[in-house]
Amino acid sequence: MRWTLRPKPEDTKIKALQKALQIDPVLATLLLQRGIETYDQAKAFFRPSLDDLHDPYLMKDMDRAVARIEKAIANNENILIYGDYDVDGTTSVALMSTYLKTRYSQIHTYIPNRYDEGYGVSYKGINFALENDFTLIITLDCGIKSVEKVAFAKEKGIDFIICDHHRPGKDIPKAAAVLDPKREDCEYPYKELCGCGVGFKLIQALALKEEKTVDDLTEYLDLVATAIGADIVPITGENRVLAYFGLLVINTKPRPGIKAILNQVEKTELTITDVVFIVAPRINAAGRMKHGNYAVTLLTEKEEDLAAKYASEINDYNLDRRETDKQVTEEALKQIEEQKEQKRFTTVVYNENWHKGVIGIVASRLTETYYRPTLVFTKSGDKLAASARSVKGFDVYNALGACSEHIEQFGGHKYAAGLTLKEENYEAFKQAFEDVVTKTIDKNLLIPEIKADIQIDLNQITSKFYRVLKQFAPFGPNNMAPVFLTENLTDTGYGKCVGADKTHLRITVAQPEANNMVCIGFSMGDKFDLISDKKPFRAVYSVDENEWQGNVSLQLKLKDIKA
Repeated sequence: MRWTLRPKPEDTKIKALQKALQIDPVLATLLLQRGIETYDQAKAFFRPSLDDLHDPYLMKDMDRAVARIEKAIANNENILIYGDYDVDGTTSVALMSTYLKTRYSQIHTYIPNRYDEGYGVSYKGINFALENDFTLIITLDCGIKSVEKVAFAKEKGIDFIICDHHRPGKDIPKAAAVLDPKREDCEYPYKELCGCGVGFKLIQALALKEEKTVDDLTEYLDLVATAIGADIVPITGENRVLAYFGLLVINTKPRPGIKAILNQVEKTELTITDVVFIVAPRINAAGRMKHGNYAVTLLTEKEEDLAAKYASEINDYNLDRRETDKQVTEEALKQIEEQKEQKRFTTVVYNENWHKGVIGIVASRLTETYYRPTLVFTKSGDKLAASARSVKGFDVYNALGACSEHIEQFGGHKYAAGLTLKEENYEAFKQAFEDVVTKTIDKNLLIPEIKADIQIDLNQITSKFYRVLKQFAPFGPNNMAPVFLTENLTDTGYGKCVGADKTHLRITVAQPEANNMVCIGFSMGDKFDLISDKKPFRAVYSVDENEWQGNVSLQLKLKDIKA
């Protein structure tokens, strides 16, 4: 691990903000590092308000989207709500269909099959619409690159409204409306919405036509918060407001489907991290192992008994997914070990028998292990399909674009993407991808980095300090939980390896003129020698709460330690 310390803001700015907010200089520093420089900005940060959401009509084509939906309702058209099979797609479809059904009955949902249709808009989906007399398709979390398919549908008398957040290609589909804040000609003030967030802006615009406000739509925010967490979009601006209020809904009055998932784990209060690791994998498992329709059915169910039944089925799919991804990860690691004599800046593996539903998870695990831009391929029909994952700071989407001559189709984000190619192009693509990454990546990015926000001493961590720190949540990209660096630490002599297989490290640290603090370092048991015999060490960590037998105390969650 390489440790870097974030630049310290100017002392004059720290003092000014400290004085305006009457807070600790460390907290003022953390706020400035997050771009918060004034009292009003801090107020908006610590007290999110639904009034801070932007006018949905600032989004390019929003007026056209609303007009086309109103026309469809007036003319008794059949409307098909079409979304991808992942968490962002299925929550979006649940949100849009549930809202529109409060106004109109001729609404149907469609999730493509991961295995025979693949990602995004499919000809099979368009043919389904044709056969069932749908004249309007609203896509969510997909469609921005479906230029030919939208044109094909238009020839057949079917209009599209596209709600997407992925980067457009060079051409925008000729749809009735294309809502995507990442369009170059879209001046919407916030660019980082997830697909479900774009869908929410559309229902917000529709509600305004009925003289309703965003306060009338809070029941949908549990879905939006789930998508924000799962899609790993920045927790800034509008996303932070939507996530904050969405978590309130999840923790006080979640829809029956989400409540049924939470009942399985007996969690009392969920953070955005819990949403990512508890709710999202279960919703995702439906599309990975069976069909995304199961997730939409769960998320739209109103009866608690039925929701419990569906959640139980989805939990079984999630258990299957865990087994499958464990097996595929082991096989992929073995394949990499066999290739290890070659020094490569990428990790690219392929097995035609790997389950397509888990290759994205496996790509993430391989990236964590080898810290290289990673692609995991499997056979999908007569083509190969892959999931791509990247290391922090490297744009894998752009790298794929540079290899596009070998690729049939690709899409995604800076750190996660998907693609298909012909089997005969695999070796040429693999070499081209390696060449592009070798030429363009900063080699420092191939060493995992821990960024500490600020260096402090243990005596600065108090209950009052932590109470304010907690209010920095919800945490996520661009607003991660603060990471601290502290030097001159020693173990009090009670440090030990814990856990069933003794892989975790639990120590009580001491520092002159400070109270001792308990630390937990997950998967850090191999670092025990660094702290044994009261050898001095330094640590990077976040501050957390530990609850044990009804007692709550502060603890440090170690990220790394060094002599």
